[in-house]
Amino acid sequence: MRVAFYALGCKVNQYEIDCYAKKFSEIGWEIGDFSEKCDAYVINTCAVTNIGERKSRQIIRRAKKKNPDAVVAVTGCYAQTKADEVRNMTEADVVLGTSSRSRIAEIVTAKIKGEDIDLITDIMKERMYEELECEGKMERTRAYIKIQDGCNNFCSYCIIPYARGPVRSRKIENVVNEAKRLSSLGFREVVLTGISVASYGRDLKDGSTLKNVIEEVCRIDGIERVRLSSVSPTLFDDEFISFAAGEKKLCRHFHISLQSGSSTVLKRMNRKYTAQEYLDTLSRIREKMPDSGITTDIICGFPEETEEEFSETLDFVKKARFLKVHVFPYSERSGTVAAQMPQVPHSVREERAAKLIELTERISEEEENRFIGMQTEVLFEQTEGDYAQGLSGSYLRIYVKGGDELTGKIRKVKIVERKDGILFGEIRSV
Repeated sequence: MRVAFYALGCKVNQYEIDCYAKKFSEIGWEIGDFSEKCDAYVINTCAVTNIGERKSRQIIRRAKKKNPDAVVAVTGCYAQTKADEVRNMTEADVVLGTSSRSRIAEIVTAKIKGEDIDLITDIMKERMYEELECEGKMERTRAYIKIQDGCNNFCSYCIIPYARGPVRSRKIENVVNEAKRLSSLGFREVVLTGISVASYGRDLKDGSTLKNVIEEVCRIDGIERVRLSSVSPTLFDDEFISFAAGEKKLCRHFHISLQSGSSTVLKRMNRKYTAQEYLDTLSRIREKMPDSGITTDIICGFPEETEEEFSETLDFVKKARFLKVHVFPYSERSGTVAAQMPQVPHSVREERAAKLIELTERISEEEENRFIGMQTEVLFEQTEGDYAQGLSGSYLRIYVKGGDELTGKIRKVKIVERKDGILFGEIRSV
């Protein structure tokens, strides 16, 4: 029997899909492509925006069209938060949500045999991290390791705490074992990911923190880089910044979630910092690690956002000098506090997003130009024509003349120019 997979949304969803594939392989299933006719399709859905939910429904329907006789299994945040809505879709045969995913292969196999198993549970009562292990096939040189699940922050706009439940941290020994296995497979870089990475350890009684996880993974032979996925600015106290600056394997790239450059909007969002505190954090990071690449997310048109507050965000971005910014128009999530607030018209949200994107792209270009003439190490991932390309530790994508012999290798590169939006470099040493 053949099964195919589709992940929507975040890197955590992609990681989990890779784990599902391993579960099916272990019991003899063949892994197919989603474009092919298969006996089962597993879809890991997203609920972070209306668009995420709409795309989830489209993919569920697309799977059934590929093979009307196939079992379509729906997991993930959309399945968890709107289980009845998904159950009412005639195309959805199995609805699993965000717990008991370790049984996905067993449940789909049972459905093919005519048995129904419904495992949508109250995710808010979950207290243990559900152990899943991935195959490490997502990228040829870089792999993701999920280190925690859940979120306790309850930002007023976000449905994810209700989809993923409270913070549950993975045992460090299991993280280390997976990292060792990925190293043995040839991966040179691992990305520590989760729903609220900076919250790692808050549920553990042994005092373990994110710093401890990083230290242990950095000790593994063969792992040359450790990168963090999105983290909160509250992670960066003086102790953590000093630690990060001293850990050579930790990438100098920090995706630090912002959401707004206005302190009054941040307060309505129930974020745990002010705009000035965020700027101060950036200053302290850059003082210790001047070569850092800082990226972020910003929401435009949050409920009650005034023109003055939006202007504060524009001014903030000019001061912060982000390397890259993901800009999103605000999307209402039923069941959240923000959905009950007075809403900004959709047209205004889109206009503000377009204006902010224009500004951030200009700053991004200026920030990339700042690195021209500097040397950095690049982990090469793939080739395009006569060029090999990869990422620096600070999250610069760089192209050099070369072929497949560079894939998976880390080389010191001098950045020589930026042309047509692309950074080009020359290898300086082997």
